Amino acid sequence: MAEATKSFADRARVLAPVGLGIVVLVIWQSASLLGLVPQQFLPSPIDLADRLWGDLARGELLAYAWVTLGEAITGSLIAVCIAVPVGYLVARIAIVDYALTPYVAASQAVPAIALAPLLVLWVGYGLFPIAILCAITAFFPMLITTSLGVRGLPQDVLEAARLDGANAWQSLWHIEAPLALPSVLAGVRGGAALSITGAVVGEFTMGGNGLGMLLTLYQGANDVVGLFSTLTVLVVLAVSLFTVLRLLEAWVVWRQNRSRGRTSDAITASIPVVGR
Repeated sequence: MAEATKSFADRARVLAPVGLGIVVLVIWQSASLLGLVPQQFLPSPIDLADRLWGDLARGELLAYAWVTLGEAITGSLIAVCIAVPVGYLVARIAIVDYALTPYVAASQAVPAIALAPLLVLWVGYGLFPIAILCAITAFFPMLITTSLGVRGLPQDVLEAARLDGANAWQSLWHIEAPLALPSVLAGVRGGAALSITGAVVGEFTMGGNGLGMLLTLYQGANDVVGLFSTLTVLVVLAVSLFTVLRLLEAWVVWRQNRSRGRTSDAITASIPVVGR
């Protein structure tokens, strides 16, 4: 019964979004055929698919997409290298928490697009300032989830490790890091998806050769179908990045559960069986 319920839940997790997408596409196409929505505002799914296929076949759209993806990944890596250590310090050292948290919270009131002109003045144009903007966009969710993950670690496990003689480095490497990793990856997943937005915003204001620049060109040409085609690729990029990191997170959790199961089996096997 439990396996059947789990199987149904797994199928529903896949079929529910697919079914909703099909319903939306049918309604969208029907509205276009009936003339309920002007083509200059919203192209039909068939026209969009035809344009998207043509752009992909020529290879130009993929070239722009790779540039944007590279900017987002670079920014995400920068954010990980800063946000994860800072998040750990915020969780473990009270004075760091008190000092940094107000400024981190206040930084969320500043939109990313407002920082772009400053980055141009400080760094110039090119990949690096756009990657920095992506890192700024991704930084907050990574820091928060890392901090929450570390704070949520079972204190009895950490205390037992200390009693067994584990020093701070051993506790961090062998206990805290593995247990907090799913939370850290959840933040990386959300931040990486946001970094796609940061890349597009950066290309809007700082130039570049990615999808943001392509959106600007299509806007100037009043090419609505081209705009929707580019937006579709952006959505696919964000969802793909999110999904890859989600699978990585699930794999990490599976490995941890498997490791715990082996440890439990080993402990059970070491207990002598007392006969009646």
